[in-house]
Amino acid sequence: MLLFFSLSLILTLTSCGIRKSIKHLPDVKQYSLEVPKVNTINDSTFSFNQNYLTKNKQQLWELYIKGNPLQMGYNNGALTQNLMQKQEEIFFAKVEGFVPSKFKQNILRGFLKWYNRKMYLNVREDYQAELYGLSQYSSDKYDFIAPKFLRSMYLHGAHDIGHAMQDLMVVGCTSLAVWNENTEDGDLLIGRNFDFYVGDDFAKNKLIEFVEPEDGIPYLSVSWPGMIGVVSGMNKEGITVTINAGKSKIPLTAKTPISLVTREILQYATTIDEAIAIAKKRKVFVSESILVGSANDKNAVIIEVSPDNFGIYRVENTSRVFCTNHFQSDAYKDDKRNQKHILESHSEYRYEKLQELLQVNKKLNPEKMASILRDKSGLKGENIGYGNEKSINQLLAHHSVIFSPQKKLVWVSSNPYQLGEFVCYDLNEIFSDKRLKRGEFARSDLNIAKDPFVDSEAFSNYEVSKIVGSEMNDAIEKDNIVLSEDAVNYYKSLNPDFWLVYYQAGKYYFKIKNYSAAKIEFEKALTKEITTVPDQKNIEKYLRKTLKKLKQ
Repeated sequence: MLLFFSLSLILTLTSCGIRKSIKHLPDVKQYSLEVPKVNTINDSTFSFNQNYLTKNKQQLWELYIKGNPLQMGYNNGALTQNLMQKQEEIFFAKVEGFVPSKFKQNILRGFLKWYNRKMYLNVREDYQAELYGLSQYSSDKYDFIAPKFLRSMYLHGAHDIGHAMQDLMVVGCTSLAVWNENTEDGDLLIGRNFDFYVGDDFAKNKLIEFVEPEDGIPYLSVSWPGMIGVVSGMNKEGITVTINAGKSKIPLTAKTPISLVTREILQYATTIDEAIAIAKKRKVFVSESILVGSANDKNAVIIEVSPDNFGIYRVENTSRVFCTNHFQSDAYKDDKRNQKHILESHSEYRYEKLQELLQVNKKLNPEKMASILRDKSGLKGENIGYGNEKSINQLLAHHSVIFSPQKKLVWVSSNPYQLGEFVCYDLNEIFSDKRLKRGEFARSDLNIAKDPFVDSEAFSNYEVSKIVGSEMNDAIEKDNIVLSEDAVNYYKSLNPDFWLVYYQAGKYYFKIKNYSAAKIEFEKALTKEITTVPDQKNIEKYLRKTLKKLKQ
């Protein structure tokens, strides 16, 4: 109730600011525009002038766009309209699932309008023009949330807003860069898992964007339809960017979405110093690590940004950089949030796992890098359950990418997660006439084979366990669902090394007042590798409550 009154007061006091931001549209008169007329070549290939959208045999969508900012936005929107509208539908359905109450949805919508009221003041004018063009192809269905242009801009800050408002760790990414003695040929090699999970449907339509802007450097970006920001990408100069979420305090207003900061780095930087200069001049509203690799420098650094701090992590006397979800630079050595995050989260565990894997996998090449990104084990090879966020491969990645900046090669994983075939792209060819002559984007001769695990019974059981786990949650939260003991045991058998299955079984038994069974499950959960300290405390709390009930 206090939250409701606080939000009501904020909305009343700032209604003028909201009205002003709701009416904002970028000035696009300076840009020439040809409204696209899309040519449908077949059910998965579309074109307009020199702009293309096609789906490859690995089911990855590939988009090539070029032009001025407004034209690129229109080209993008016209070609991807069906995909973009589907993605928007999936995203908002997920939000509705998190907040099913219409009353609370209205409060949230009003709050986000207030929170985002100044975002446009922190977004470059040319990116606003591109978003405006893109937004013309958005669905009318969600105009009640915000007008199309502002909604497109807000969605670019969705990761940041969720991160800032709820400290949601829907992102638990892992990335690493190695070079010199750590690679087979001495060249810089970078790998990353983007463990951003908004459901399996959201990850189905991965989009590889090849962008040739009128101003700046051509680049590749891996994301989803409707996105002009960059979460994983490399430009033609061999600059790479990947983002890893850190711990944030809650700022008072949205500023520059981190994906637009990294987009600017790709579009305009040719060296690490240029990337740092771009990041330094932008105001962000979350804490984020940006791993930047550079072919020209043959090096990699981590730029660590937050609303009130900025640090650079460079390595000395070594040729490798690891990045999970905590800060490492001197600028954050006394940061209490970061120190707590290291102690309580799974970030440090994955960092140690990378160190362990590099001891075993020496002289990396792209295939060995893929095996590291696909590793599902815990420290010392322990079985810690599939889907455990302490794994490098958490079996929920939106995508996984490998960069070879000096060769201008990029490998992008195909579904499911990072287990499917890694498709190779050569930026030297794509941004030249060679691509047009070959008639395709990928260098299929350099692809990395799918992980055999994808065809295993263990993987099939894991996929089933996610469905059954959802049913288990419903049984815990709702009063009209009763499960048999066989059903509970079946759920546990699908992923027997994972602490969560025993915790959920214990909660279900506790709910139906079978305290003896609940005690067994909670005790079993505590013998497994639990993801975070808060998770362990929750299990211990439930066990204490269960023991108290048994004594009554």
